[in-house]
Amino acid sequence: MKLTKSHTYYIINFVIITGFIMLTSCLNNHEEKLTTILDKEQARQSQLSKIKERGLLIALTDYNSTSYFLYRGEPMGYQYDKLRLFADYLGVDLEVRISNDLDRSFRMLDQGEVDIIAMGLTVTQKRSNRVDFTKPHSQSRQVLVQRKPENWRKMRTWDEVESKMIRNALDLADKVVYVQKGTNFSDRMKNLANEIGDTIYVIQSENEVEELISMVARGEIDYTVADEHVALVNEKYYSNIDVQTPVSFPQHIAWAVKKGNDSLRMEANHWLNSYLQSAAAGYIYDKYFRNPRQINIAQSEFHSVRGGKVSQYDDIIRSIGEKYNIDWRLLASMIYQESRFHPEVKSWMGAFGIMQLMPHTAALYGVDTTSSVEEQIAAGVKFIGWIDRQLPESIEDPVERTKFILASYNVGIAHVYDARRLAEKYGKDPNRWTDNVDLYILQKSDPKYYNDSVVKYGYARGEETFKYVVEILERYEHYKKVLQ
Repeated sequence: MKLTKSHTYYIINFVIITGFIMLTSCLNNHEEKLTTILDKEQARQSQLSKIKERGLLIALTDYNSTSYFLYRGEPMGYQYDKLRLFADYLGVDLEVRISNDLDRSFRMLDQGEVDIIAMGLTVTQKRSNRVDFTKPHSQSRQVLVQRKPENWRKMRTWDEVESKMIRNALDLADKVVYVQKGTNFSDRMKNLANEIGDTIYVIQSENEVEELISMVARGEIDYTVADEHVALVNEKYYSNIDVQTPVSFPQHIAWAVKKGNDSLRMEANHWLNSYLQSAAAGYIYDKYFRNPRQINIAQSEFHSVRGGKVSQYDDIIRSIGEKYNIDWRLLASMIYQESRFHPEVKSWMGAFGIMQLMPHTAALYGVDTTSSVEEQIAAGVKFIGWIDRQLPESIEDPVERTKFILASYNVGIAHVYDARRLAEKYGKDPNRWTDNVDLYILQKSDPKYYNDSVVKYGYARGEETFKYVVEILERYEHYKKVLQ
């Protein structure tokens, strides 16, 4: 067939138009891909940015005698101490949440309820499909926790004791092993059963690892599995358990972030690089895993996990809190701040006792240095009630009102009123403490502000009051997590 000029013209136009459409489509596809990449990168970067913008790192850890607990009213723990350092490195505050349910912990991370999981998480391929791990902060292996023979102390030789212990994985055949639900211990036991070609009966328990260890010690179950560093700590508490039989190779232990949260993971890795080389890393590890005093701490009635108390006055504080309709845990946090629960303390300004009342204030409520702890606490709570009645009703938010009461207890209500007037003068809300009135209580040590015409009571050490409010409420949040 012979092509005419018109045919050629249409063919050329068709090729040009088709090529243009294909080029436009390619450009659009490229632009869409580029936009998707940029959006993902922006999203990744924004995770760390959000933490810094809100000024708060929300971390999840487990509540036990090593990771996080209260001792004599103060939060402590191997993971907690590291988290504090990491939050300081980021330049933000720290909020700790607790969960001993690993499945729930991963869900909380997936749903954005927490930024990071700071536990002794074993790095596995299965978990890596769900979360992103930081670089390992330690290594451990899994060990079998078993009970020594009942009469082991009376046996003539250690070999006689050893003969009663499981030292060979083959001897786990037909045994019942309890493990914490959701941990890697269950998978390891199933793999071990395959390796020995026999049956190991694995029961997944809702109990946390340390509780399962104590159940072995009490004779309620025969076997459980734990990470070696945790097992070795608990071996010091229970002389009748044995943790010398490994059931896995050494494994990496790390923190976890949400899948794709590269900015936080990379920042954590950067911090870990320097932290792991520092003296602090060795100090914190030794503090919780090699410190001989840790046995006494863990067995103390003032250890929140095992003893459940923050002070010897918990019952009195509870009773008075109930009588005067104040959360006893808030009152306990305040008492800790004032006296560390030591009723004999006396300040350089003359404040005395467990509530650190000034003599003229104490006299109004009929107490002095000879009064009982119960009488002093009751007087302090009555004084708190008086402060509450003096504050204006315009401070409606109960949380903000609590902050005003705490500040007034510390520095005096007159100075708080000065700070309210300064806040109002400079365009801040006089009925909100945080980021408003607290900024001007800080300025009460600056002549520019304490000589201002709206200030009636002059100089005050505002930084102390600012910290007083923050620290009491931070500790109160810890108390609410673990104390009924």
